[in-house]
Amino acid sequence: MGTSPAATASRWLSLAVLCAGQLMIILDQNIVNVALPAVQADLGFSPADLVWTVNAYVIPFGGLLLLAGRLGDLLGRKRVFLTGLTLFTVASLACGLATGQEMLIVSRFVQGIGGAVTSAGILGMIVTLFSEPREQAKAIGAFSFASAGGGAIGPLVGGLLTDTIDWSWIFFINIPIGAVVVLMAMRTLRDDRGPGLGNKADFPGAVLVTAGLMLLVYTIVGIEENGWSSGHTLGFAALSAVLLVAFLVRESKAAAPLLPMRLFRSRNVTGANLIQLLMIGAMFGFLYFGTLYLQRVLGYDPMQTGLGFVPVAVAIAAVSLGLSAKLITKFGAKAVLITGLLLIAAGFALFSRIPVDGSYLADFLPANLLLGVGFGAAMPALMMLGLSGATPEDSGVISGVFNTSQQVGGAVGLAVLNTLATAHAGADPTPADMTSGYRLAFTIAVGFIVAAVLLAAVVLRRADAGGSAEAGADAGEPAKTEADQTPVPTAL
Repeated sequence: MGTSPAATASRWLSLAVLCAGQLMIILDQNIVNVALPAVQADLGFSPADLVWTVNAYVIPFGGLLLLAGRLGDLLGRKRVFLTGLTLFTVASLACGLATGQEMLIVSRFVQGIGGAVTSAGILGMIVTLFSEPREQAKAIGAFSFASAGGGAIGPLVGGLLTDTIDWSWIFFINIPIGAVVVLMAMRTLRDDRGPGLGNKADFPGAVLVTAGLMLLVYTIVGIEENGWSSGHTLGFAALSAVLLVAFLVRESKAAAPLLPMRLFRSRNVTGANLIQLLMIGAMFGFLYFGTLYLQRVLGYDPMQTGLGFVPVAVAIAAVSLGLSAKLITKFGAKAVLITGLLLIAAGFALFSRIPVDGSYLADFLPANLLLGVGFGAAMPALMMLGLSGATPEDSGVISGVFNTSQQVGGAVGLAVLNTLATAHAGADPTPADMTSGYRLAFTIAVGFIVAAVLLAAVVLRRADAGGSAEAGADAGEPAKTEADQTPVPTAL
């Protein structure tokens, strides 16, 4: 029985609302960086304290994604999405009104909580809205663009608002957008009622994983200040590891686990999350070191730097908003993922040769475009593979796992790349020294992507747009023939 035109339009409108919410959350993660000098001058932050305007957001965001995704499964994803978005919007107002350091840092922490609660279950809602694989590929491509586009245009929007109005407007802009998205979500998103907390709430597991992940992110973001071998880093890393191992032990024995271990019996789910750790770690390096190269070596101002990243956003949009779905339908998600990763590797290889006297058109733009096209192809395919074990009952938690691996991969990857690049450049580096450090970081990023390609080739199973027997095969069930395959959310 076909879907009525009205129902189809409603689903795509729901997707637009979800993507708008994701775009706002991701945009806020990146919009702050270019405004940091203005924030420091206005509120009197020391260089050591200024980093907490970023860390105060990152720590709760990365630590709460898994728990927030599971809460969506138990309490209803629409309810949790609206709660997170409302909290994020209110916290944005408090950030913009901040007149002191403490108020801004506390407000950013609350913003991080709201961001995690908002975004954790979005992918889960998408795969339940769009169960037909071809439609699902298009929907995931749109979500991929919202995520990547928010990261790419964040510096541009941040520079524009900071230069033309005031740094507080990087937060105030969220208020009208958040209000509109909340109202649209209330009208368009389908009501879903989970089973409730009751006996299904794994409270000990929730405490262990949230504390473990928040400590892990806290440890990672402090590496630049404290060093890899410091007592601070090693001590908190060990404590985080103990908590996370205790969580895994708890989940293997719990009657109603927060994170069902059966999800990781799928080679695609496990492999996709490992690949994402490497790919996002490299891409965070691109945004970070690309910004430093444009500003510190080529002498660009914040506005020019933001404009410099527009081509990558355009390339991601051109590929992810339609072309990626067609490619996945024709060639399968695994083939598209590997091709996209190879393009990303080529882009980083070009970046690894940037000269100190380079030009944007000759030395930055070609690599920029390769990364945009490669990421626009790879990310939707990776999302389909990473969500291939999702069912209506646990789509929220598997979405939370995927988002968590993204945040941890970005944090760890950037910490590794920045440590090595800074050590290579040395103290009081000249532009030539800095460029040499950036080249080293981009070279290591090539290694990250090559490792991701090898993982994809060896671990992942082929995923067809018309349905696949991967989940069953991973669990030891016989593979179905093409005639037996029925498009369902768990068969990507």
